[in-house]
Amino acid sequence: MLNLSVAQRLELKGRAHALKPVVIIGNAGLTPSVLDEIERSLKSHDLLKIRVMNDDREARDAMMTEICELLKAGAVQHIGKMLVIYRPLAVPIAKAPKARKGKSLTKKQLGSKA
Repeated sequence: MLNLSVAQRLELKGRAHALKPVVIIGNAGLTPSVLDEIERSLKSHDLLKIRVMNDDREARDAMMTEICELLKAGAVQHIGKMLVIYRPLAVPIAKAPKARKGKSLTKKQLGSKA
């Protein structure tokens, strides 16, 4: 299970606010196929929101713990029937290159480069 600091959890909660649930756990509970789907989703997204269709809070807590332990993820938030988990991507997404310092190219220089 991945341990997150308070500052990391706060930042991840802010990012998760705009997300929609990617996986929905139904009445059958946490089945192997649901775990496989969560694993596939974690390979492409580092932060997941999961909806659980269960009224028992302790059962939802147990599901979140089991998901985090089996998939080596960190528990970010459990609010109502929503679970938010985080696992860093194996291959981080490349960031845009930084802008060059100095003078910018003129239109003529840009035209000759193309």
